[in-house]
Amino acid sequence: MDSTLPVGKAPTALGRGLAARVFRIARVLPIQVGLAAVAVLWMLPTVGLLLTSLLARDDFNSIGWWKIFTEPSLATFENYRALFANHAITSSLVTTTVVAVGGTILPLLIAAAGAYAFAWLDFPGRDWLFVGLVGLMVVPVQMALIPIFQLYNVTGLFDTAAGLILFHTAFGLPFATFLLRNYMIGIPGELLDAARIDGASELRVFLWLILPLAKPALASLAVFQFLWVWNDLLVALVFGRRTQPITVAIFTQLSQFDANIAIISTGAFVSLVVPLTVFLAFQRYFVRGLLAGAVK
Repeated sequence: MDSTLPVGKAPTALGRGLAARVFRIARVLPIQVGLAAVAVLWMLPTVGLLLTSLLARDDFNSIGWWKIFTEPSLATFENYRALFANHAITSSLVTTTVVAVGGTILPLLIAAAGAYAFAWLDFPGRDWLFVGLVGLMVVPVQMALIPIFQLYNVTGLFDTAAGLILFHTAFGLPFATFLLRNYMIGIPGELLDAARIDGASELRVFLWLILPLAKPALASLAVFQFLWVWNDLLVALVFGRRTQPITVAIFTQLSQFDANIAIISTGAFVSLVVPLTVFLAFQRYFVRGLLAGAVK
């Protein structure tokens, strides 16, 4: 039996396949071009900030940062040498690191324990307490500035790194507990029952079973909290004028913009690189954990 296609059939099938492929490309191409354009526009300020930080102060006043593309010899690392020789800026970077790390680890530890209790421990008023906790998520930071300011003056926490860590911990706890509870409640209860039957205490179940299983949610929250604390200006400006995190240090340089443009642009880019690196390193955990906690 002759299995060859009649004349004209193969070219017709080939033409249809080619037309379908062209149609798919034509349908997706505008979206891809649009996303690429958005990405370029989104990255343009960052690229401009980087190239500005590589210009000498005199060159910045006379030419634009885009001139580096045509004259690479204009780029210099003198601004970075001056920045890291500036004790106020390096001290601010250390302070910001301490506050950001402390303001990330502390709320995660407390929120993880609270989320486990809300998800798997039965106690009176649990649901009402959780509803109240969720309600705290809508409280704006601005409402607490004056009361916390008065409290910090009495307790001696004003203008200290510990005060900033505690403030960020308090305002990060509601969302962190809500997200972790929604994630933990999706863990099969049979695993917990099996661990309890084997004699594990609640603390051991929490440390050796729940926390390892909740790594994606914990990682996503760590990235989210770290970015928020590192980039904070309002709280740092109110409670840390002399402690001076990096955002406040850069803000104080704006009073003499022309004279301090080298410090402002270089310090701003260094301040941007740290959270950007953290986000890029943990972005897959951030997306996976955030989505998992949102739908369970």
